[in-house]
Amino acid sequence: MDTMSATKNTTINKSDSLSESSFILKVKNLKTGDVASNFKCGIHKSESSASVRVLVTDADGVSNISEPTDAQQKIIISNSSEKVTKINNTQTLMHLLKGNIGIGILALPQAVKHAGIWTGLVGILCIGAISIHCMHILVYCSHKLCKRTSTVSLDYAEVLATALKTGPSRLRNFSGAMRVFVNSLLVFTQFGFCCVYIVFIARNIHEVSSHFLTDGPTVVEYQTLVTAALLPYVCVRNLKMLAPFSAFANILTLTGLLIIIQYIVQGLPDMSERPNFTSIDEIPLYFGAVIFAVEGISLVLPLENNMRHPEDFGGWTGVLNVGMICTVCLYSAVGFYGYLKFGDAVDPSVTLSLPDDEWLYLSVRLMYAAAIFISYNIQFYIPIIIVWPRIQHCMRTPFLKTYGEYFFRIIMVLVTFGLGVAIPHLDLLISFIGAFAGSSLTLLLPAILELLTLAGDEEGLPKYILVKNVLIFLFGLFGCAIGSYTSIRDIVTAFSSSSS
Repeated sequence: MDTMSATKNTTINKSDSLSESSFILKVKNLKTGDVASNFKCGIHKSESSASVRVLVTDADGVSNISEPTDAQQKIIISNSSEKVTKINNTQTLMHLLKGNIGIGILALPQAVKHAGIWTGLVGILCIGAISIHCMHILVYCSHKLCKRTSTVSLDYAEVLATALKTGPSRLRNFSGAMRVFVNSLLVFTQFGFCCVYIVFIARNIHEVSSHFLTDGPTVVEYQTLVTAALLPYVCVRNLKMLAPFSAFANILTLTGLLIIIQYIVQGLPDMSERPNFTSIDEIPLYFGAVIFAVEGISLVLPLENNMRHPEDFGGWTGVLNVGMICTVCLYSAVGFYGYLKFGDAVDPSVTLSLPDDEWLYLSVRLMYAAAIFISYNIQFYIPIIIVWPRIQHCMRTPFLKTYGEYFFRIIMVLVTFGLGVAIPHLDLLISFIGAFAGSSLTLLLPAILELLTLAGDEEGLPKYILVKNVLIFLFGLFGCAIGSYTSIRDIVTAFSSSSS
């Protein structure tokens, strides 16, 4: 049978000429009536009764909408099982909360120390609001570009690449380079989080065990044990299977936060003892730590694309706003009261500043160690879905095609372990990742994305959108440049001091 395989983004879209429950299955480069044996389609069905139409484009570019043939119908039915892996709104909210309320919130008291009590509080609220707005920009542009290109869903890199491809003609040749750049930033950021997670878990377990073992394992030895425990855990590939773990981690995180908050709001000193503003020199470290905490934008599209009802993700009362507003409120409370309570003596993680002679507060460290352990695989999910398909394409043997991903996941865990051992300075690592990659993903790229997306519309680009996004871009660029420089300088200084 003389056929050509379907393109990568086989799509289903609502047709204006069909009823609301009807969809079009768009199959490119297939002759009418023929179906490639290796054809797979990503079905998006809003209800079980939705009818399917096949849009077939022949070699001459002539398209016809028709009922699917028997062979096509079998393929549609066989691929409709994808719905089983979709997650509901509650599961999406659990993933969103767990992906954002992690180590970053525990580093915010020290971040506020770098800025000053009131400067730090206002800064967290402002940066949090801008970050949420940028998340909405990403979702909005994704929907707009999906409609423009007749695509079911796009990831972060594909959104920016598509915006360039359908935007100003002189920029279209850069779409491929943009996809590689965004994917590289996502991989760097998420693997950076994973490195920090291993260091954090090991340090908290070490702090607890040191009260009972006079000559116990070192932090590096605990990192080794944590890595060994992570190896089987990261082999869980289905996002839905992680939802129960994520819910349990949220319970641990919430319990730990409540214990932390009830402690840091008691016996508070007068606020006059804390400076309202420190110095310009320390603001870059503050900026990097806050951006690290609020950088959840890389989880937005994967979560929405995996939702059973993606229409519930955006909007004023959608999953995104509910999850992120709760998150920013917690950021503000922990950062403000944590610094007010401990002052300049606050540790890189506020859990390490809690009393070490009471089991209640020692248990908080173990709670967070367990919660962050669970979060590892959720953060790990993003770089795997970016990198692995490109490697899988090169696999030749059936064994590697079936089990290769497990080996790849294990290797990547070992890489994050090695980097965590090499750079054990938790606070400086957090500031660098936040300033360099976090600000690019959270602020710079969404501002560029909306400009490119709207520039491709017939209505043109409104001036207020242009001004708004230029201001967001300049703010992100300044923070990225100054924050990255300061973090690298302090990392070099820390290594020089330790070696001498």
